[in-house]
Amino acid sequence: MQRELPKKYGDESETFATRFLEQEGFLIVERNYFARKLGEIDIIASRDDVLHFIEVKSGKADFDPVYNITPSKLRKVINSAHYYMKTKNLDVAFSIDALILRYDEVEFIENVTL
Repeated sequence: MQRELPKKYGDESETFATRFLEQEGFLIVERNYFARKLGEIDIIASRDDVLHFIEVKSGKADFDPVYNITPSKLRKVINSAHYYMKTKNLDVAFSIDALILRYDEVEFIENVTL
């Protein structure tokens, strides 16, 4: 039961993030893309001919969820993004982004790898 609560909260956060992105003009391409042995990408979206691979982090505690975007996590997202583009035979501009949810605040950070 303990595992279900964070999973449910994470799913709700990703749904909220998807709605936010759509309001910002993004077209949602895919959610929870899983590249075996590489990792998962929470949301893949497109806007202005750029493909965005978006990691969603949320939290209700005093700990800021932005700190959960670690170099290791970014490496997994980057590798998964390259794998996605290779398997879909895509050659387009792309961005690795983060969407941080803190209570009622949304922060969208583009190009978190720069």
